[in-house]
Amino acid sequence: MLIVNDAKKGQWSQPAFYTIGSVSFGLQIGGEAAEVIMMVRTQKAVDKLLTSSFKLGGDTSVAVGPVGAGAKSNVMADIFSFSRSQGAFAGLALDGSVITTRDKWNAAYYGKSVTPVDILVTHSVSNPGAAELRQTVAKYAK
Repeated sequence: MLIVNDAKKGQWSQPAFYTIGSVSFGLQIGGEAAEVIMMVRTQKAVDKLLTSSFKLGGDTSVAVGPVGAGAKSNVMADIFSFSRSQGAFAGLALDGSVITTRDKWNAAYYGKSVTPVDILVTHSVSNPGAAELRQTVAKYAK
């Protein structure tokens, strides 16, 4: 899910739904459940999120952090991510992952077919169910 701050109006947008996926090759075993928060730091990255899909590390730079004491990260990254995971795998690699819009989820949430531009730029749709999320983010973003 993505919400964007409109600096001119001082308001957060309605949510747009996305998914992250990746493919890896080789012998692997284990499982992992992760919660990931990604902070989109540049207009370049926001513009990429308005397309149907894009590749992290290819189309935009991504940094994972913080990871342990004294960890360093790429502070110039377009997207900065934080994660909490459980399972047999340690760490999180987002380079090479693809972010894709969840068109069916967006349509279900807004009751009609919409694009990220409709939701995040023109603000042509809304759902009252997002009010608490938007208020909470506004409170902690200050």
